[in-house]
Amino acid sequence: MIIVSFIIIAWVLSWFKFEQIFIQAFKELFNKEISTASYYFIFACLGAIGDIVALLNGSYFEKL
Repeated sequence: MIIVSFIIIAWVLSWFKFEQIFIQAFKELFNKEISTASYYFIFACLGAIGDIVALLNGSYFEKL
């Protein structure tokens, strides 16, 4: 569920052109070009990490 939340957050932030700022910052920090698809993928990975942490903490099953 956290994955979906992070993708929705990325989508809402894109309304304010945050993805362009994120892509430019990533390029300047790591000297790598990324696309908008990579932007959403990074947010999905952060959501997956959040899901794993929630699962390991046991808080994931409390919601069910």
